[in-house]
Amino acid sequence: MERPSDHPTILTGKVGVLLVNLGTPDAPDAGAVKRYLKQFLSDKRVVEIPALVWQPILRGIILNTRPKKSAHAYAQVWSEDGSPLAAITKAQARALQARLGDSAIVRHAMRYQSPAMDKELDALLEAGCERILIAPLYPHYSGATTASALDAVADWIKARRRLPALRTLPPYHDDAAYIGALHADLVRQLAGLDFVPELLMLSYHGMPERTLHLGDPYHCHCRKTSRLVAERFAQSHPGLRIETTFQSRFGKAKWLEPATDTVLVAEGQKGTKRIAIAAPGFSADCLETLEELSIRGRDDFIAAGGTHFASLACLNAGEEGMALLETLVRRELSGWI
Repeated sequence: MERPSDHPTILTGKVGVLLVNLGTPDAPDAGAVKRYLKQFLSDKRVVEIPALVWQPILRGIILNTRPKKSAHAYAQVWSEDGSPLAAITKAQARALQARLGDSAIVRHAMRYQSPAMDKELDALLEAGCERILIAPLYPHYSGATTASALDAVADWIKARRRLPALRTLPPYHDDAAYIGALHADLVRQLAGLDFVPELLMLSYHGMPERTLHLGDPYHCHCRKTSRLVAERFAQSHPGLRIETTFQSRFGKAKWLEPATDTVLVAEGQKGTKRIAIAAPGFSADCLETLEELSIRGRDDFIAAGGTHFASLACLNAGEEGMALLETLVRRELSGWI
């Protein structure tokens, strides 16, 4: 049967991959940061306080005080390419596209702000993708990250008539490819330092402690990653001490411990002179690694008596990171490509 002359052209038969990261302001100014924080901190997965209690605090206090301070922090790490997180995630998508070739169409999105997940999913659908893999770039599952990204996918599904087949990338905190990539990349970076660290700190983004007791596996995932990485280092660097900490506390609630800033000060005060710090939970460098760890972390440690400090880069779009990402994505696309 011939297609009617007025029938629109609809592309079909393609496979899509959407890389998803948390999000970032569009500019390092108070207005853009306020828009980002309003969306981020209004997510019920992120702040699990009843809206009637939380929204007056958010709108009356936090959004009138925090954006200016955060904008200053963003300005210290902003580059010609914009936000480091946005630029690196874009580079990861571009590099993955090169590795996958014509077998899939790769795009990237942010859970908060731009590029928005719904628009990027629409773009994949319009490009003819009848099968799409959603790949949240979080090694460790948390309701505030992975589940929130999937909430956005669910909202997109509910608002669309024509839908593709969908798959999602599971957490990969204990995947052999991830542990191997982390170890190889950290070994390479440590070899390039002009000092030998006494301590390698593995710093993960913190979460309120109550999330652990409510059943969120995030804390356990982080601890398992650290254990597996430490086992690798026990073979390659037997004299290197490794500790796990949690950063980015916010508010008055009790958060996962030990806290990164507290440990840095305590280590300096007790005589540790040389520290390297890495952030295995971040797939790309961002404000939390480039400003909180690299700048404020260094200042805290040196002020407490330390002499040598190195903040190691995330996997980013480097060789180890992209080989890992290709391995994970090809595995989940099995049977589709």
